Order: sequence, then structure tokens, then C-alpha cells
Amino acid sequence: MRAVNPYPDTNKADKCCLSTAYLAPIEYYRVLANVDEVLLEQHEFYVKQSYRNRCVIATANGLMDLTIPVEKFENGKTRIRDVRISYHGNWQLQHWRSIASAYNSSPFFEYYMDDLIVFYEKRWNFLWDFNVEIQQKILELIDLQPVIRLTEIYSKDLSDRIKDLRSVIHPKKKLVSEHTQPYYQVFVHKYGFQPNLSVLDLLLNMGNEAIFTLKK
Repeated sequence: MRAVNPYPDTNKADKCCLSTAYLAPIEYYRVLANVDEVLLEQHEFYVKQSYRNRCVIATANGLMDLTIPVEKFENGKTRIRDVRISYHGNWQLQHWRSIASAYNSSPFFEYYMDDLIVFYEKRWNFLWDFNVEIQQKILELIDLQPVIRLTEIYSKDLSDRIKDLRSVIHPKKKLVSEHTQPYYQVFVHKYGFQPNLSVLDLLLNMGNEAIFTLKK
């Protein structure tokens, strides 16, 4: 069966290009679930204040950004694969404590906890490697098997056959698709449904049914 096109404004969504991301938002994973092939950008320069090193989770006190600190660059620009993670301040412990506090009452936290905690115990030198490995684990847990290829060179303008989402899926920009499928959330009674959180929110609240939300 042909993959569902989540972009009603274009007929060229069979192949998309995405940036790397830390526990990316649901719209990112909707792309992975609904297109034929994804190009993962590995030659771009690092972009600050993006999902490349940031995710958003829901807590008892509202939304919270979790940001992986990175080391400063000498020349001001660094290729995404060369960005090094900074371990000043023990961000891994802080992130895991925040995740555990936010989702310990979710239906599937205990079920997936052992799969996730390893990413907050082992050290990675490079942001790219960390993102790729945690993304592979999330895809495995959701049971998604997208075709993902790496870009061979950096191209500012992609061909008409490739939907360029590298700068479109961004914390400060509106959703790629406005058709958001609500699902159970721990704090829905307090804040209402909150769309496009980290895929972690969907996984820990919906478990093996997460894939149905992504494919709708």
C-alpha cells in the first residue's frame, strides 16, 4: 500500500529531508511513519535553538524544554556531525530525573524505562551519534521501519521531488500538518491536550498503540 501523504499542499512528499533531532516532536515521527524515504541531513552546520539538541515534555508544572548542552565552536560554525556534547552540569541526570518525574505515572513508563535509561548513563562524545542511537531505539520501540538514508553533500536547495523539512520542523514554527490526532496524556485534566510534544510523550502514554497515532 502506498504511504499516506501527510502534506495536502504538495504532491511531492514521497521523499523528505530532515535534520537530526533529540527525541524529536511527534510531527517529525509522523514524517518517518508516512513517507517512502527520508534523507537525514549530516552535512549542514549546527543550528541553535532547534530540535537538534532540544525536546519538549509535559510535566505537572507545564511544558519543559530539555536541552543537551554542546561545546562552543572556535570558528562559530560547526558541521552537525562534529558537534560535541558538553558534560558540565550533568545534563543526563537532570534530563532523566525530569523524564521520570513527568512520566512515572504514565501507563508505559515502567515498561520502557530500562530501554531508555541507558541513554542517560552512557556517555557519547558527539550529538549526532547520540541522536542517531536514541532515534533508532525509539523507532524500534514504536515498531517503525522507515527507509532512512544520509545526505551525501549539503545542498541548500533540494530537488522538487524532495520535501525539505530541515528548517520547517522547528520549535518556533507552526506544525507541518494541522491534523493532530489527540491521544491520552497524563496531565490532560490539568492543561488539556498538548500537541506535538516529544515522541517520548506519545510512547510512554500509548505504548504499542503509538504507531496508530503517527499513521493517522
